[in-house]
Amino acid sequence: MTSHTYRAMREFLRSMDDALPGKFEITKEGIVHDMTSPTKPHELTALRIRKRLEKVMPEELVAHTGTPDVEDLPEGIMRHPDVMVIAEADMEIQGAFDPRTLIVAVEVVSRSNPDNDWVGKIRDYPLVGIPVYVIFDPRTGSGAVMTDIHPTPDGPRYATRKDFVYGEPVTITDWTISTENLPRYA
Repeated sequence: MTSHTYRAMREFLRSMDDALPGKFEITKEGIVHDMTSPTKPHELTALRIRKRLEKVMPEELVAHTGTPDVEDLPEGIMRHPDVMVIAEADMEIQGAFDPRTLIVAVEVVSRSNPDNDWVGKIRDYPLVGIPVYVIFDPRTGSGAVMTDIHPTPDGPRYATRKDFVYGEPVTITDWTISTENLPRYA
C-alpha cells in the first residue's frame, strides 16, 4: 500500500467519524469494518482484563481501553486494541499512539469478525513492533499469548504462542491474571 493510499483511507475514516456504526481499522489489506457494536460479553471481558492487569502491574503502567488508535504511518496500519498496556508517560501525546510504545495489546475476539483478531492482527502487530499480543475468545472460552517477534521471509512474526482456556491463570509478560468468570458469547 502506498503512503498516498493509506492517507486517503485515513482521511475517509476521519470524515465518517460517527456517521457509520461499528469500528474501523486500516490493515495491510485495506479497511476493516466491524459493523456490529461490541456486545456486553465483549465489553465486560475487556473491563475485567483491564482491572485484573492494573492490580498486578507497576503503578506507572496502565491498561488503557479508550482512544486513540495505534498508528504506524510507514507500514500504513491503524489499529485499536481492546486493551493497551502502556506507560502513562507515553500517553502524554497528541494523536495516535506509536505502537512501539505499547507493552501489550489485548484483543477480545469479535463474534462478527474473528479473523480480524486471529489472522489480521497476528500479522499486523509484530509488523508494527507490539512485543506481546494476547487474544481472549469468548466464542470458545480460550485464548493465546503471542510473544518473541522474529524475522521471517513474509515479515516479522510472533515465534511463541501459549494457548490457555478460561479458568486457567494466564501469564502476560511478568504478570499473571485469572481468567475465571470471563463471559462467553451465548
